[in-house]
Parts: sequence; C-alpha cells; structure tokens
Amino acid sequence: MVLNYIWIALILLAVIMGCVQCFVFGQTDVFNDILNSTFGSAKNGFEISLGLTGVLSLWLGIMKIGEKAGVIAQMSRVVSPFFTRIFPELPKGHPAFGSMLMNISATMLGIDNAATPLGLQAMRELQESNQDKEKASNSMIMFLVLVTSGLTLVPVSIMTYRAQLGAANPADVFLPILLATYFAAMAGLISVAIAQKINLLDRVVVGTLLGLTAFVGLVIFAAMHFPQEQVTLWSSVLAAVLLLGVILWFVIAGMVHRINVYDAFIDGAKEGFKTAVGIIPYLIAILVAVGMFRASGAMELLVSGLGWLFALIGLNTDFVPALPTALMRPLSGSGARGLMVDAMVQYGADSFVGRLVSILQGSTDTTFYILAVYFGSVNIKQTRYAVVCGLIADFAGILSAILLGYLFFH
Repeated sequence: MVLNYIWIALILLAVIMGCVQCFVFGQTDVFNDILNSTFGSAKNGFEISLGLTGVLSLWLGIMKIGEKAGVIAQMSRVVSPFFTRIFPELPKGHPAFGSMLMNISATMLGIDNAATPLGLQAMRELQESNQDKEKASNSMIMFLVLVTSGLTLVPVSIMTYRAQLGAANPADVFLPILLATYFAAMAGLISVAIAQKINLLDRVVVGTLLGLTAFVGLVIFAAMHFPQEQVTLWSSVLAAVLLLGVILWFVIAGMVHRINVYDAFIDGAKEGFKTAVGIIPYLIAILVAVGMFRASGAMELLVSGLGWLFALIGLNTDFVPALPTALMRPLSGSGARGLMVDAMVQYGADSFVGRLVSILQGSTDTTFYILAVYFGSVNIKQTRYAVVCGLIADFAGILSAILLGYLFFH
C-alpha cells in the first residue's frame, strides 16, 4: 500500500512540475523529456531484468544443488541461534536461514550480482511459510530492511570510480562508508525490532552484534594499516574465492550425497528464469516513476528548496551539492551512481563534495528497487511497514554519511 502511494506521488509530482516549468517558465520541452524518460526507463527495466535472468538462473541452479545436498540445511542450523531470535516466526533450521546468510555475506563483500539471486531465493523460501500469500510477513520485512541497509565491508566499486576520476587515495572514504552503512543496518534492525516487539537484549543477539562490531573494527584496523592497493586486491580476491568456493563446495557435496548435480542445477535454473520474468512489471513500474520524477526537474527543485531551508536556519550548506545523490539513492542505484560521478567530475574526486557523494553512495542500498523486486518476485501486494523501516535505515545512513563527511574531510 505504501509503495502504491509513493508511486502515485512520484508521477503526480512529475506531471505538476512539468506543468509549472512549461506554463510558468516557458520550458516547453519538459513534457518531451518526461515522455522520453518513460520509454527509456521501461527499456532499462527490461534490460536489467534480462541481465538478471542469466545470473538468477546460475545462482538458483547452484542453490538447488546445495539444497538437495543438504548444505543449505547445515548452514541454517549454524545461524539458527541468532536468526530464530530476530526471525521468531521461523522454526529452527528453516531453509531460508541459509539463503539469507549467503545473501548478507555477498552484500557485505560487495558481490551484488550474487546477492540478488540469493535474496530472491530467500524470499521464495520465506513465502512458503507465509500464511497470507499477498501480505508481507514479519520475517520478510526484517530480512528486506536488513538488505536495504546494504552493510558493505569493502566498497570496491566506489573506490574504483574514485581511482578512475583521479583521487589521490581512492580508499580514503573506506572508513566513513563502513561506519555509515553499519549505522544504517543497526537503525534498520532496531526499527523493525521495535515494530515486531523483538528483544534485542537477548544474550545471543547481543553477543552476535558485539562479534559483528568487533569484526567491523578488525576490518577498519586492516584498512588503516595497509596500502589501498592491497586492500582492494585482497577484497577482490576474497570475493572471487568465496564465489568459486561456494560453487565447488555445493558440487562436491552433491557428488558425496550421490545426487544428480546436473539435473538439480537445471531445476534451479528454470526457477531462476521464471523469477526473472515475474519481476519485470514491478521493476518497470518503479523505474518509470523515478525517471519521470527526475526528468521533470522535481529533484533539482527539491534540492534547491532544502539548500535554502538549511541556509535559513544557519547550517553550513557545503553538503547541499551532494544531496541529489542522497535523495536518489533510495530510488535508483544507477541514477545515484550517475549523480555521484557527475559530482566528482564537477567538483573533483578529492573535494569535500566528491568525497561526500562517495560516502552517500555507499551508506545504504536502493530501498524502493529492492522492495519492488523482492516483493514482486513472490507477488506480495501488502508491504505493511517495510517501506517506513527501510527509509529509517536510509535516513540513518544518509545522516551518518553527512556527519562523517564533515568529521573526516571538512
């Protein structure tokens, strides 16, 4: 329901803004821009879905091998003590635990092409335990809010962009990005826990979160004491080893348990193809609304208004040129990435704005894209409070990013 209202609001604001620009300011081409954005966004949505088809088929095929070989069940039992406390609806050893663990692990390592298929597999498994097939369960909401917070240990893609655009030390944003995305994840977890009355003071939960905090601290320590080139190299190697290791592990486990590995892969790949086709309408819907909103000039007007308001109350406004990236991040990953690159080109990769847009890009994930794709893959129509909690995580990540940007680079 909330996605419905947001979708309608984006389209109405785009049309209203188009009318203002055309009839008040005489910019008669604005309607052509809005119309062209609808066709372009629809095409992009289909192309993204088409690109996901191969990746989904591959990873859901691999997951099917792991499922039949019993590996997913083993992983589920390992994480059950923690997951059964933050997903109290699910029984111990639920098959979704293994998929969620792999999705979160892939996201933390910045392996987006593997994270999405694993997350969609988790949603399918969560839907099997869902009593109301059109209404998001508590477990679905908790999982998706954790996904939208986008906890990432090593933002390889952002450091790569910074290197290409001439940053003296592309990894200088590593620490603030890690801290910002960590705060976003904690805010998302706490907001959902409050809504679902989950006890986060349980000793298993506290112990796990303290362990995660210690691990994040270890990563920070390593990043601060080794050259950027080594950090980037190690993270890339670790990601590759993880992916290849998972594939090899599942195939060997399948051979040991004497299952037909090839047939299992084909069964999973077929499910991946069906899933990719099923999310096309949901993806096109959100991308078209966002495209119209951008093309109408509503984004620029919103940023200008916020800049005027911040100046009025006496705040430092050096961060305002980075706001387009912050505002676009929950709506469109590719749009936010383009705005980040534009800002670094205009102001310089090592400028305050250039560094701040990098932190903002890494502080959280694309909430509306994720909710549309993940919920759409299992035909959920009532998202309940998922959008609200996702936006709380986004706000925490964006606010943390701005404050950390001032702390580290201003």
